[in-house]
Amino acid sequence: MAKITENKEIVLAEYPEGVPNEHTFQIKSVETVNINDGEVLLKTLYISVDPGMRGFMKKGNDDAIGKKYTLNQAITSRGVAQVLESKSNDFKKGDIVSGRLKWQKYQSVNANELTKVNPDLKPISASISLYGIPGLSAYFGLLKIGQPKKGETVLVSGAAGGVGSIVVQIAKLKGCKVVGITGSQKKIDFLENELGIDKAINYRETEDLEAEIKKVCPEGVDVFFDNVGGNVFDAVFPNMNRYGRIAICGQMSEYNDAGKPQGFRPMFGMVEKSIRMEGFVVFDFIKEYEQGLKQLAEWYNSKKLIYRETLEEGFENIPSAFIELFSGETIGKKMVKVGDVE
Repeated sequence: MAKITENKEIVLAEYPEGVPNEHTFQIKSVETVNINDGEVLLKTLYISVDPGMRGFMKKGNDDAIGKKYTLNQAITSRGVAQVLESKSNDFKKGDIVSGRLKWQKYQSVNANELTKVNPDLKPISASISLYGIPGLSAYFGLLKIGQPKKGETVLVSGAAGGVGSIVVQIAKLKGCKVVGITGSQKKIDFLENELGIDKAINYRETEDLEAEIKKVCPEGVDVFFDNVGGNVFDAVFPNMNRYGRIAICGQMSEYNDAGKPQGFRPMFGMVEKSIRMEGFVVFDFIKEYEQGLKQLAEWYNSKKLIYRETLEEGFENIPSAFIELFSGETIGKKMVKVGDVE
């Protein structure tokens, strides 16, 4: 058995009201159990924090994707880890793997729940960012639902985030005019200067977002990739063109609201303009993952696509990294480095 001197986990201490805070989580010491046949003992290397996790922290919230987080139980999210000991024929000591992991320094996991990471992948954290749910969500959400055509206008909310920053680049690769909505000058510079989109709008400094979108997109919006919802959605929708397509990937503006969402009702406009709107989760396209990963890798390796990670360090900083997601300051994919490869 691998020698482990200390193990800790982070649990949900209370159901948050509004934006999660330091009282939402608690760090606890925990014993590392012996692994059983078919399991591996893992050392956690990277943990992903995502805004959508907030939905699993609502009291009594069960949904079609999975169960809510339970009080006093370890939080889970996508992660990268190294195998310290194996009782599975699928993995050996030293292998790098990814999967849905507990917020725990060391843990035993059934081998069936893990995927081997190519050790030549640099950085290995890309396995849960560009080559994980964010990259695949961007790829399938835009191309399968948005179906952008050369010369069309694509507008992306949350454009500088882990998903949005990949969406805008794929849209440019498809020959589209690309407009991003974001929340700071720093993010505007990133989108326009590093990613090369046509225009970025700072919604926080725009008095009339609907009018600003109309100004920037005088020929209207053909494809809207929405990561935010709320007032941003309300401002974009009147600018949609006939036969427009809307891909709903996230609704970050509503994750911390306790009540039912209130606001704009787009149904008549959808009928009037023959607009198609579809929500999705990346698992809808699981049978096509290999195709998506192959194309993302091709674009990345040929330097046609870049991605950015906002990396924090330290196991104890996972909660604060998650909370910071709602400040609107994160660029690219938010990750926490927990340990080093042995």
